[in-house]
Amino acid sequence: MADFVNASPFGSVLTAMVTPFNADGGVDYGVAEKLADHLITHGSDGLVVCGTTGESPTLSWEEEHELFRVVKQTVGDRGSVIAGTGSNCTREAMEATQIAAKLGVDGSLQVVPYYNKPPQEGLLAHFQAIARCAPELPMMLYNIPGRTGQNLAPETVYRLAEVENIVAIKEATGSLEQASLIRAHTPEDFAIYAGDDVLTLPLLAVGGAGVVSVASHLVGDRLQTMVQNFAQGATAQALEIHLQLIPLFKILFCATNPIPVKTALGLQGWPVGAFRPPLCALSSSHTEQLQAVLRDLALLP
Repeated sequence: MADFVNASPFGSVLTAMVTPFNADGGVDYGVAEKLADHLITHGSDGLVVCGTTGESPTLSWEEEHELFRVVKQTVGDRGSVIAGTGSNCTREAMEATQIAAKLGVDGSLQVVPYYNKPPQEGLLAHFQAIARCAPELPMMLYNIPGRTGQNLAPETVYRLAEVENIVAIKEATGSLEQASLIRAHTPEDFAIYAGDDVLTLPLLAVGGAGVVSVASHLVGDRLQTMVQNFAQGATAQALEIHLQLIPLFKILFCATNPIPVKTALGLQGWPVGAFRPPLCALSSSHTEQLQAVLRDLALLP
């Protein structure tokens, strides 16, 4: 399995980074710089910027492009930066991806088009067109039917994996069966990432490369240790870390992501700000539960 763990050019532990906002609701690029640096020095091999956790639905393209630039400038060669440039409009995704490529990012994250619910042939053509428009930029597919309303079928992934610069998938279906089918029918250097922290270790067991993580904002070093333990055959130690972190994995999805993780960062003292509507603050009862888990894992000051 060690070969799979190191299969991707992006690394094994990728943090789906939150977007900090200032008191006026604007993007706080200064805090984004500090957070990016912290994450890279605490277990993250790379950062996914302007994905779901980054509140991308409420960011303008101008804000996203500036985040790509700022984060890549901060990270430099210490880690990979994957830009969330997906859209439910093929032309828009192509334009955003070309801009991201010019900004020097290391890859793009392409979500399955949402709301318009294209058939599989439409999905195939969509991702192929984006790959062709920026052939120098590695692409990670992002399958999350719970948000998009459409599953990217394994058979479609098989065909997309034949495209030279489509190198990975973030599999957030929650289905180990689907991930296993993808592993069985794609090249070994096609990387499969868990889209849910709780499935990181199980996915490694069926040939996964790592995780696009939310919890790594808080426990990046522990996740990195777990992944490397598994790669080195120390599965008992990997399982021990996995089981210790289960309460955190669970509480971080007690409400819509990224509400809990951004709240947790605030509790740690990170000035990441509030949420852009229609997202809203975490309930007081869930905040108390979150504090208890963070305390148990020694994650509070």
